[in-house]
Amino acid sequence: MTHSGAVADNSAKKLHRIQRGADQHWVGNGFPARTLFTYSNLGPMISPFLLLDYAGPMEFLPTEKRLGVGVHPHRGFETVTIVYSGEVEHRDSTGSGGIIGPGDVQWMTAASGLVHEEFHGPDLARRGGVLEMAQLWVNLPAKAKMAPPRYQSISNKQIPALSLPGGEGSLRVIAGEFGGVQGPARTFTPVHVWDLQLASEQPFCLPVPEGYATLLVVLKGLINVDSETIGSAEVGIYDRAGGHIRINSAQNATTLLLCGEAIEEPIVGSGPFVMNSAEEIRQAISDYQGGRMGRLTY
Repeated sequence: MTHSGAVADNSAKKLHRIQRGADQHWVGNGFPARTLFTYSNLGPMISPFLLLDYAGPMEFLPTEKRLGVGVHPHRGFETVTIVYSGEVEHRDSTGSGGIIGPGDVQWMTAASGLVHEEFHGPDLARRGGVLEMAQLWVNLPAKAKMAPPRYQSISNKQIPALSLPGGEGSLRVIAGEFGGVQGPARTFTPVHVWDLQLASEQPFCLPVPEGYATLLVVLKGLINVDSETIGSAEVGIYDRAGGHIRINSAQNATTLLLCGEAIEEPIVGSGPFVMNSAEEIRQAISDYQGGRMGRLTY
């Protein structure tokens, strides 16, 4: 942890823009999501990240219905699901699956292709309660887009949690490392995913890699940076140059800090597929329609 007094401000990453005003839409009948950023309009600026949906917080009544999204395909990237409240049940065509609850993470590598489904977990359905979660899409380099799919179920207790030394809050290392502490997620390219709870009236700095895309995703609360305020369901996108970000103050903020080395390749996407060319997208659609991405067994 590096505090502002020890770092020259000219080495700070500059805030490039703030993404605001994401509209809510339903994914299936179980996930009230807001897309906080997407590659369709930001592309290389946020590489290797593609998209982030923030679902909830929303209270659901007890039900016997299965609420969620049914079988659908993916190819060419990874989905990272982080649950803050409630629970999510996942199954895919590799035979992987399970239930993740508060603090848990599911890191699913679609790669060459799979089909999966995501629903509210049985306890959430039976008892009702608040669902709050985020799902991040991480791009894969061309050499890994047709690798075998894999699934990482990461429990809350597997994720290192650190107290920030100035009392500004806490940080969980999901992927990459912070302060020499390594996160449990295995990644194809250098990526840092940190889950932070921040509250500070004093300025402080967080060290981040020079040259990496850096996104400060504020899910709840307020963060003041570079004389700008980033509020709930908003994203600060930084320039790549610089070795830290300076936070002036934070008010009860739940945030994700995403840093990653750019994948310098074309990004061509269509719905649940993200590849490098239109021809690869056409092939993905053909493979899915032909049943070559597998199927769920009941």
